[in-house]
Amino acid sequence: MSAEDLERYETEIELQLYQEYKSVLPLFRFVVETERRFYLANEVDLAPQADTSGRPYFKIKLKDAWVWDMYRPARFVSNVTVVTFKDVNVEELPEKEL
Repeated sequence: MSAEDLERYETEIELQLYQEYKSVLPLFRFVVETERRFYLANEVDLAPQADTSGRPYFKIKLKDAWVWDMYRPARFVSNVTVVTFKDVNVEELPEKEL
């Protein structure tokens, strides 16, 4: 497989992932961004913590989630715990109109 073929394949996978994201977005209440991943979730518990040296970090528990990751065969997960020393962005999505 050439570098061009690999790039084309990754571009196609990313497009499929974006289309899946657009399809599932209405099913979720929150968008969560970390330095490594992007999540959609219906429940988010963000808890600031500190390690033994006092260095701050975040522990994020997500329930009923979808993970933006083109290499995961299953992107829907019931429970996720994320630990990160970097920034976390949690955004509540607007309520859906019936």
